Amino acid sequence: MKYPILAAGAVTVLILLVVIPVLLSSCASNRTQSSIQSERLQQSPQYLPAEKQFVNPVPRPAQGLKEVAGIFWELATRKHPRSVPSQAIPVRSFNAEELQQLPAGEHRVYRIGHSTLLLALNGELWLLDPVFSERASPVQWAGPKRFHQPPIGLDELPALTGIIISHNHYDHLDEASIRALADRAEGFYVPLGLGQYLRDWGVSEERIHEHDWWQETRVGDTLLAATPAQHFSGRGVLDGDETLWASWVIIRDDKRYFFSGDGGYFDGFKSIGERYGPFDLTMIENGAYNPRWAHVHMMPEQSVQAHIDLRGKQMLPIHNSTFDLSIHAWYDPLEQVRQQAEQRNIALVTPTIGEGVIIGSEQRFSYWWQPLIEEEIAGQGNKNQEMVAEEGDNSRLAQLPMVQKTLGKATEL
Repeated sequence: MKYPILAAGAVTVLILLVVIPVLLSSCASNRTQSSIQSERLQQSPQYLPAEKQFVNPVPRPAQGLKEVAGIFWELATRKHPRSVPSQAIPVRSFNAEELQQLPAGEHRVYRIGHSTLLLALNGELWLLDPVFSERASPVQWAGPKRFHQPPIGLDELPALTGIIISHNHYDHLDEASIRALADRAEGFYVPLGLGQYLRDWGVSEERIHEHDWWQETRVGDTLLAATPAQHFSGRGVLDGDETLWASWVIIRDDKRYFFSGDGGYFDGFKSIGERYGPFDLTMIENGAYNPRWAHVHMMPEQSVQAHIDLRGKQMLPIHNSTFDLSIHAWYDPLEQVRQQAEQRNIALVTPTIGEGVIIGSEQRFSYWWQPLIEEEIAGQGNKNQEMVAEEGDNSRLAQLPMVQKTLGKATEL
């Protein structure tokens, strides 16, 4: 370590700004389930009553204090110099009027940022993992800050058919957003245990629908199914895995969608693909990865393999370009998954934030992040050849991906 005092200071700041607020928040997030809700949890095959915790299809490796401290140390001292963009990320704004004037029968998907997506499906509006706050954190004065503003504001959203939540982490379950939307969605569809958060935040009981894995719900002509995921839950340090996490299948008309939420790679993707595929669009986690936590977050090559296992036709990478949650460059997820998709002949969908993806039509999307990489490199003179040397498996993450001459190249749907 070149600057041990500065590194120690960085860790101290990290603890003050993130760990302590999370610790304090555990009291608020450790909610008591009613007897009926508790009974539902205990009946789940994923739930261990003795431990009062849910478990993964594949057990996570045990992590002691040393491993956890190592993660925080790495986050504080080994950040890529371009982990946050120095240039404005392109955002295409849209409004309620546009949504209300979409052609009848059309299916369109808008990426709001990170893992927040708006699905306009033939007159129905579905919002996935809505996070509109400035920070993905228990407090709004510290924690990961947005790279860009949402392309549509919370107050601009029209009435929603439903809101779907994958799990309770702060970058997927946002209290302020839920409170603002409590009366504007006909239903909230969540994994087991998350209902208590919604009740506390003003969502009426009749709107809340909790799901175990493989449980289906029909909403009009739309079928929802909560499906397995290899992840974990917790909003503090004392409530680990007390609520379930899930991926989701959404089927309307003749179109099929898969939303991964968060998760590591596992053979469950094949099972989901066999049961519900092929999918017209897979919305797959691709970002905030690291070899230290590959068991709960996929590396880019695994994201592409998950899409293949699911029998997806087109792949939309999510969980990137909005928050700094790992040590890699902000653009690394998109550039790495682009390379993987080209090598494996995958139809990659790369809209800018707020740009609509019209399902079943021919659209062309640019690799919008590549000009920003070149601008950042140009802004640092001739330093574009420099690499940040790291050890072991982190070397690929720390290096600046080579910007190939594919600017303007598009993906045809």
